[in-house]
Amino acid sequence: MRAVADTNTVISGLLWHGAPRKFLDTARAGAISLYTSAALLAELADVLPRTKLAKRVAASGMSVAELARRYALLAQPITSAEIDPVLLADPDDVHVLACALAARADLIVSGDKRLRNIKSYQGILVVTAADALARLPQR
Repeated sequence: MRAVADTNTVISGLLWHGAPRKFLDTARAGAISLYTSAALLAELADVLPRTKLAKRVAASGMSVAELARRYALLAQPITSAEIDPVLLADPDDVHVLACALAARADLIVSGDKRLRNIKSYQGILVVTAADALARLPQR
């Protein structure tokens, strides 16, 4: 399965337990091919140092740079596709769509209800981390 994770899913997976963490762990195990772009990595680097995440970052035992690097090593970087303008509640979500299109992703994984409300983009389903995990073949 090929997937692109929205920044909120990445942060949840890096800093909390639950489905986003299991999703990232499943990618580490090789059951999911995870893709990212320069824009998504830049967004991650911008969001991780925010004050509201400081306690969680400290509890992780890693620095912001280490967390960002850890994700950058997990997800394969690609050049995002050029896409037509899309009307979204959060204009930054266009980076997720462009990355997923370039990656020929099966899924976009997001905790953002507004992004999930589009349901799919050019045949790429937009789902939660739990939904993505449920789509994996049972071992």
